Amino acid sequence: MNLTKHITLKHLLINNQKMIGLQFYPDKVIQALIKELPEPKWSSRYQMAYIVNSKANLERIFNTFKGVAWIHGNHFFKEKKDRSHDTTSLNNYRRRVPKNGVRYIPEVFLEKLELKCYSANTCRVYITMFERFINAFPNKSINYLTEEDIRDYLKGLVHLKKSDSYLNQSINSIKFYYEVVLGMPNRFYSIERPRKKRKLPVILSKEEIVTMLQCTTNVKHRSILSLLYSSGLRKSELLSLKVADIDSKRMVVVIKQAKGNKDRLTLLSETALKDLRNYYKEWRPKTFLFEAPNGKSYSTTSVDKIVKKAALLAGIKKRVTPHTLRHSFATHLLENGTNLRHIQILLGHNSSKTTEIYTHVATNHLQSVKNPLDLQ
Repeated sequence: MNLTKHITLKHLLINNQKMIGLQFYPDKVIQALIKELPEPKWSSRYQMAYIVNSKANLERIFNTFKGVAWIHGNHFFKEKKDRSHDTTSLNNYRRRVPKNGVRYIPEVFLEKLELKCYSANTCRVYITMFERFINAFPNKSINYLTEEDIRDYLKGLVHLKKSDSYLNQSINSIKFYYEVVLGMPNRFYSIERPRKKRKLPVILSKEEIVTMLQCTTNVKHRSILSLLYSSGLRKSELLSLKVADIDSKRMVVVIKQAKGNKDRLTLLSETALKDLRNYYKEWRPKTFLFEAPNGKSYSTTSVDKIVKKAALLAGIKKRVTPHTLRHSFATHLLENGTNLRHIQILLGHNSSKTTEIYTHVATNHLQSVKNPLDLQ
């Protein structure tokens, strides 16, 4: 069957109700058949027809256009439609008071972030970067900006000596709007990204880790340090932990909806568990394992300060962050003979290539090599 007509299904959020958007090139046959669907409407904002998102309506679409048009649903079915676990709220961006000469993120951008259930941090980065981009062109409609406009903007960032990470985040936010929100695949495929620099992570020795813990007398702070290192946690994962996520019977830490919306298990240290039990008796957290005085999750800046202070008291001259402890956890496992695949699972890496970086900082393979200066 050679079908030349095409319809692309889209997720839409209209008046806080989920809708199925139908995107197609103007065609009398398709338009006539759409009228046969249950209560079809037209969105001038999205420039497409839509009906209420339900299982029955979805089935009706496929039955109506069977043998008439191809239904492209790959993008539609990849969307995360269950948002019950999503704690990200973008309403603060919606409630901002308009300022003269300042352009805010389009509502469709926010709706797409919600539908895709992106993390709070990803949403913040995308919104910040895209707003900086659109405010660089105050007199142009953002839907008509060209590749040349984007190149000029990125060149400006380079001249301002912005980091490679900043440039990549800017490109990601721009591509997200044009390619994901507006559904224009690979519109900016020829936009060059900075060459990826390969930097080795900072690794602490086991002795330095122990010294940091010994210098930390506050049981809450020591518990935070212990978990970051002994479980290889990201800072965001640590702050999202609930009391019930510490499974002392199985000696594992349960990490829920971490980076990439994935659950996983990691190791629970017996030493860390002792600190956690003492901490729990003293602080009695109710919801989050580490809570602020107001009962909400502990702040990221507080964790940063705890790690920085411990490194300072331990006399460590390296720049130490919470992620340094995660890097050290992975490297020490590798040096002790743990399989790289197991380390990948514990860290929650999608790709083994991400985990392979630790093979370049592990020193166990160097210990058997005799330094030429020491040869007799």
